[in-house]
This record gives sequence, structure tokens and C-alpha cells, in this order.
Amino acid sequence: MTVDYEEKIIQDASGFVLLADFIPGIVQEIRYYSTYNFVGERVDGYEEPCALLTKEAARALKMVANEANVQGYRLKIFDAYRPARAVHHFVLWGIEDLDLRMKPYFYPELEKQELFRKGYIAKMSSHSRGSTVDLTLLDMRTGKEIDMGSPFDYFGELSHPDYPNVTKEQHDNRMLLQSMMVRAGFVPIDCEWWHFTLKNEPYPDIYYDFPVTKDVISG
Repeated sequence: MTVDYEEKIIQDASGFVLLADFIPGIVQEIRYYSTYNFVGERVDGYEEPCALLTKEAARALKMVANEANVQGYRLKIFDAYRPARAVHHFVLWGIEDLDLRMKPYFYPELEKQELFRKGYIAKMSSHSRGSTVDLTLLDMRTGKEIDMGSPFDYFGELSHPDYPNVTKEQHDNRMLLQSMMVRAGFVPIDCEWWHFTLKNEPYPDIYYDFPVTKDVISG
């Protein structure tokens, strides 16, 4: 794999934990293990539908999970650590002009190349540093995700946290998630309500490429 940051890529998973073991009761829907994502197929490096994070990010996320539980919610994880090979998969997909099968669902208002230019998909992803997580809140009374005004990985202004044309309930739900994450030390971004990175991430200059599988932790 030839990428600009190849010299920074390592395979050591010793600083990571399996999120389900670290935060019992967390809900996981690892989209890049499935075919229901903007690529339309399982993404390279996702060998099991599980979430991995650095120990430091997992410890901070546990604080969020505890606060959410007190308020009647559970955390639902869409993505956490992302191997560098998965990011490379995204880049190759972006070059393929004819593959538009998921456009109606995830980027109906944008062209594929705009997804990179506008920052929705990064060629060097913070997810590969292991302290970034994509998530939402699940209402424990209904068992359903709370209404955020747009689905996960919907690329467009509708998903910007401060987008003005969502309902008050949807905006309040976004701010609820954001406030809990910020209190625990995570930093949001301006184009995706679901995306947060630990402010004091332990490996700010390292990108990892080991596969997403329980074996890398247990082994």
C-alpha cells in the first residue's frame, strides 16, 4: 500500500482495547464490516464487527457511557479504530467514477470527489490513530436511536452539528451527545455530528494498520 504516511504506519495493537469488554452494554453497529455503507461493500481491514480504541480513549468514553446511562441512554458505536488499509480502500473507491451505487443513500447532493475536498472523507484519517469514534445515543425506553436529523455517514450540510434547518429536538439531541463527549475530553468536528476525537490522544503522529478483529487484542 502506497500512502503519504506509510512511514508512520505500525501494526502494534498493544495500546488498544476491545470496547465491548471495556464498556459492558455498549451497542455496536460496525458499518464498514457490513455492506450498508457509502462504499457498498465490506471495507478492507474489518474482519469482525467489533470496535477497538486506545485505552485512553476507551477510558474517556466509559465516562460518557456512564453519564448517558444515568440519563436513560446507551452509546451506539458505528466506527472506532479504522485500519490504514480501510482508508486506502476509501481513496481507491473515490477514484472509481462509475461506482455510484450508494450515492442516493449517503451523498445524494454531492459528487464523489467533493467528499474528500469538503472533509467528509479524509485521506489520512484520525480514526487510524485509534482515539476517534463515530457514535450516537440509543434511548433505553424505546430501544431506538434518538433523532439526530440525519443518519450516520450522510454526507452533506444536513449532518453539520450546527445546521440551522433541523428541528429543535434534533438540534438538542446533537448538542446532548456533543456536550457529553466534550465533558469527557473529546473534540467534535464541524461537518459530522457523530465524529469525535480524544483531545489528548496518546498517538497523535502514528497511524495503525492491524485488522479490526478480537484476535489482535486477545493475542
